[in-house]
Amino acid sequence: MKKVFWLVVLSGLFWVGYYSYGIINAAPNSSDTLQMEKNTAMVNTSQTEKALEGTEIGDTAPDFELVSTNEEKVKLSDYRGKKVMLNFWATWCPPCREEIPAMQNFYDEKEIVILAVNLTQTEAKKQDVVDFMEKHRVNFPVLLDEASDVSNKYRIQPIPTTYMIDSQGKIRFKAYGAMTYEQMVSEFEKMK
Repeated sequence: MKKVFWLVVLSGLFWVGYYSYGIINAAPNSSDTLQMEKNTAMVNTSQTEKALEGTEIGDTAPDFELVSTNEEKVKLSDYRGKKVMLNFWATWCPPCREEIPAMQNFYDEKEIVILAVNLTQTEAKKQDVVDFMEKHRVNFPVLLDEASDVSNKYRIQPIPTTYMIDSQGKIRFKAYGAMTYEQMVSEFEKMK
């Protein structure tokens, strides 16, 4: 009976010691607590920023960098502080072809940045884009999305697709299909 008593007492002491050791070592000290708070704040901040970026109205337009037909690198975020019309198009697309003269007129008459992203992978050859621009006297930047990275990022389905982005980088309007000059001006005037 004494053996059983001492066995229970020793077993109890073992478990009390085991759990006490685990609790003491698991309790964070003040520098651990501070680091955990910093890590949590960093995660929350980056998740908030990510959640705000997207392709819907009110979202921050996803940034990208492409090369223009003039072989210049163009980055969307370089135009923060300006109103931007981001248009996805191709030379073989009839509505896109019809929309280009209105876009050129809009570019000439308003203080707007137009970034026309050509779905270059869908073109017969890259030279078709340059020839089209020359024929239609297009002088706003035409960007070549040769690997479809940007059109995939923006989930482009029908073309043309247009985004009107305000000076803070927020999407304020989205259109599927060709826009008229009047629609372009109307949406431009609504943006800050």
